Amino acid sequence: MKDLISRKNYIQQLEKLKNKHIIKVVTGLRRSGKSTLLAMFAKQIVASGVPSNRVQQYNFERPIFPEEYTWRDMYKDILSKTDKDNMNYIFLDEPQQIPEFERLIDALYVETNIDLYVTGSNAYFLSGEIATLLSGRYITIHILPFSFSEFVESQQDSTLDKQDLFNYYLYETSLPQGVLLRDQGADIQNRYIQDVYNTIVEKDIRQRYNIQNMRSFDNLSKFLMGNIGSAVSPNSISKAMKQDNQNIHHNTVEKYIEYLVNSYVFYQVNRFDIKGKQQLATKEKYYLVDIGFRNLKLGKFHYQDVGHILENIVYLELNRRGYQIWIGKIGEYEVDFIVRNMLNKFEYYQVTWSISDPRTAEREIRPLKAIDDNYPKYLISTDLITTEIDGIEHINIIDWLLKK
Repeated sequence: MKDLISRKNYIQQLEKLKNKHIIKVVTGLRRSGKSTLLAMFAKQIVASGVPSNRVQQYNFERPIFPEEYTWRDMYKDILSKTDKDNMNYIFLDEPQQIPEFERLIDALYVETNIDLYVTGSNAYFLSGEIATLLSGRYITIHILPFSFSEFVESQQDSTLDKQDLFNYYLYETSLPQGVLLRDQGADIQNRYIQDVYNTIVEKDIRQRYNIQNMRSFDNLSKFLMGNIGSAVSPNSISKAMKQDNQNIHHNTVEKYIEYLVNSYVFYQVNRFDIKGKQQLATKEKYYLVDIGFRNLKLGKFHYQDVGHILENIVYLELNRRGYQIWIGKIGEYEVDFIVRNMLNKFEYYQVTWSISDPRTAEREIRPLKAIDDNYPKYLISTDLITTEIDGIEHINIIDWLLKK
C-alpha cells in the first residue's frame, strides 16, 4: 500500500497558480489532506531546483510559537528568512491560530518576492474581515477526501479487482488517513472516523457557536445523513423530526444546517428550473462529505440505501471536477444533477443503481428526454453493459469515476 497518494488533480491546480501574484487558499474538511497536499507541493518545488531555504512551511496547529506571539512577530520572522532577490514560497497551515492572522496574510501578499499558500478548515476562514481585507487577492482550491481513482491508487498492492474495491469505496470512509488504516482492521478505522467527526463537531461547531443542546444537533445531523439526496427544507425537517418525538424549531434546524455546511460536513445543492432558466429558493438537497460518517452514526442497516449513496458519490466527483452543480427541475420531473462545466456548457446527469428493470429505465430516462436542448445527457449506473439510449449516454459508474 502506498503511504502517500499524489492528489494529482489538486497538485495540477497549484502548479497552474505557482508564481502568480495571488494567495492560494486550500479549503476543505479537517483531515481531508490539506496539510499533506501543501507538504507535497513544497517538496515538489524543492525537487524542481528551488533551494530549500526559499521554501518556508509553518503548521500553526503545532504549539511551536509562544502564546504572546503576534502576527507582526510572525511577519518579521518569515521576512527575515526570505531571499530578497528571488521568489520565496511560504506555506501557512491553519494560520487562524495567530491573532489577527488576516493581517499577516495581507502583509505577506504585498511582498513581491513571496508566493503564498494557506489552508483553512471551514468556510468562516474566508468570511467577515478577512474576506473584505483580501477581496480580489485570493483564489480557493477546495479539497475533498479521496476520489475513487485515488482510493484505487492507495490499494495498489491489493489483490481485489476494481469492482470489489468499488464495493468498499461505496460504504467505507474516503478520508485519506482512514483509507490508509484499512489494513489495521475495522475497529481502528472506525475509531479514527469517530475521532475526526467529534473533533469537527467540537472545534468547528459546538465551541464556535456555544451550542447547549447537543442532542438536538446530533439528531439533526443524523437526519440529514439518513436523507442524503432527498429534497428537504428546515420546515419539513422540523415537522419530520417532531413526528419522531424530536422537538426542534425550524429556525434552529436552519442554523444547525448552516453550521454543518460551513464546516464542510455537508454540501447544499439548490434546485434549478431548466425551462424557466432560474434557480429555485426552496427544497434543497444535502450531500455528505464522507459516507464513513453516515455508516458510523446510523449503523450498517442503512447500507440498503445504495441509490442515494451512489448519488452522493457522483455529486462529490462532479464537485472535484470543478463543476457548478444544481438539482434540475423540468416540469413535474427531476434531474439528479445539472452542471455547468469548465467550458461554461451545461450537462445533465441522472444516477440510478440499475436500469435492468424496464420500468426503472423508463422512470430514469423520462426526465432527460423532456429536456429540449442539445447539451450532453448522461445516465450513470452500476450496470456492466451500457449503451446509448435515445441520445442519452449510459455509463458504468466505475468507468465514469476512473475516466481521465
